[in-house]
Amino acid sequence: MIYRIWALFRKDWMLEMRQQYSFYGVLLYVVSTIFILYLAMEAPDYQTWNALFWITQLFICLNAVAKSFLQESRARMIYFYTISHPVEYMLSKMLYNVLLMFIMTTVSLILYVAFMGDPTEHLGQYAAISYLGGLGLSLVFTMLAAIASKAMQQASLMAILGFPVIIPQLLLLIRLSKVAFAETFRDGVVTQVTLLLLALDAAIIVLSVILFPFLWKD
Repeated sequence: MIYRIWALFRKDWMLEMRQQYSFYGVLLYVVSTIFILYLAMEAPDYQTWNALFWITQLFICLNAVAKSFLQESRARMIYFYTISHPVEYMLSKMLYNVLLMFIMTTVSLILYVAFMGDPTEHLGQYAAISYLGGLGLSLVFTMLAAIASKAMQQASLMAILGFPVIIPQLLLLIRLSKVAFAETFRDGVVTQVTLLLLALDAAIIVLSVILFPFLWKD
């Protein structure tokens, strides 16, 4: 099973490297968005900086992950149906999108610090929270992309389904990331929020593994 997941993951990565316009298109979106924010605000206060970062992460994830299922034709899906299990296919997509989101998070964080300064007191801690957020966002939108791929208006449906689902997670991430700006919280609050985010990520994986086989048969 692990070998087949790895093979499917490598397939997605090799296709990405072969069709580099897709990857560089998302990268250009990241750079242009942050540059426009820099032209508009230059050096915002830390609350605005934090809010803008997570809004940018949301739309980056939506653009990067949306194509994971939309680029698969019906004929190709039938082929994958014959050679792999739906759980293996779904987990490979999640693994690939998590890696892609980690790359985009790194680029986004570097550009934010380069263009709009570093208002954080603990940049390493903020980076760790950013990767945790990227993990959760990529998992949620991978599951939603799988659902939306069965509809005619895939990208629109994914956005409609995604925002109500992602709002609680974004609120938790924004609250947790304030730790890096030296804001104080009651003892245990940071640990509780982190564990809650990890529990949400685990629940998304479990739901995807349970629900995707039914979509796969359609």
